[in-house]
Amino acid sequence: MTLRHGFTTGTAAAAAAKAATLHLLTGSAQASVEVPLPVGERMTIQILESRLEGDGVMAAVVKDGGDDPDVTHRAVIRALVRRDAGADIILRGGPGVGTVTRPGLPVAVGMPAINPAPREQITQAVTEAMGEREGLDVEIRVDCGEELAKKTFNPRLGIVGGISILGTRGTVKPFSNAAYQATIRQCLDVMQACGVTRPCLTTGGRSERFLRQARPQTPETACVQVADFFSYSMKEVGRRGFDSVLWGIFFGKLVKQAQGHRYTHARSAELDLTILADWCAQCGFTSRVCQEVAGANTAMQALELLAPLPQSKALFSLLTGKATAFARLFCGREVRIGYLLFDFSGQVLHQSSEAA
Repeated sequence: MTLRHGFTTGTAAAAAAKAATLHLLTGSAQASVEVPLPVGERMTIQILESRLEGDGVMAAVVKDGGDDPDVTHRAVIRALVRRDAGADIILRGGPGVGTVTRPGLPVAVGMPAINPAPREQITQAVTEAMGEREGLDVEIRVDCGEELAKKTFNPRLGIVGGISILGTRGTVKPFSNAAYQATIRQCLDVMQACGVTRPCLTTGGRSERFLRQARPQTPETACVQVADFFSYSMKEVGRRGFDSVLWGIFFGKLVKQAQGHRYTHARSAELDLTILADWCAQCGFTSRVCQEVAGANTAMQALELLAPLPQSKALFSLLTGKATAFARLFCGREVRIGYLLFDFSGQVLHQSSEAA
């Protein structure tokens, strides 16, 4: 079965902003617009409405989650675009878009919860429509955004007043557990057929890119993006008799693996930073640091605190050791397991001895 792809809130906001800009500057409402995606591709989006509002234009798009519907599926994302005396594009969050109140997120405290990739996507879409003619004020809104946000992790993350505008790819890939597991099996089968001796498992495209940058000799055919399927992927590695595995991973997923979560998605495996704080104490971090880790908002915030400190090397070793033990348990056989731990810029923070 082929699952239908959708598009992100970031793409919806970019399309609404471009449509409003074109209507404002040309006087003509748009039935659809083509917008850039963060991955370098383009997509045509239908416009729900475009109308004059005060001294600007309001355009709206219905967000489509494809065959992977979530809380924001069918949400109405709006953009109000007005002329501005300056020469730049000013991007604001309006009603229904959350505001960040805690550190540890990709957006600074006090700013609207519009993540960096969609922020750039919206700006690029508006720039395409306006050329270099004038400055514009762009306000993103979400109908019923505050109510929708109550069904997300935003309140727990300290994002108040609405949802986040998200999307690193611009499209929503349908997420069927059965289909994803079949993909993992197929990739491992191909590796075996091609004579790959050490599968490289990553949780997504970015960690795979960083792994291949760190290990340039690694062919694409030796890599599989296993998402959150920690236990399942290791079981399939064991069934095929591989003797060695290399994981490319970020800090939050590593902590979850070290805690023994079989499936590491946030919906079913909540990150317990109090356990991480206990491990920090074992590694010699001060009680103050351990308390800050226990009260951190996200794994990113905890890592920013821990990484510069000399005890971090011992902590990273402890985490990869615990994750390795669970990986072997799930594998069901003795296998050499290595880890490459990356920060979000791709720097290798730690590598286990088996990853060398």
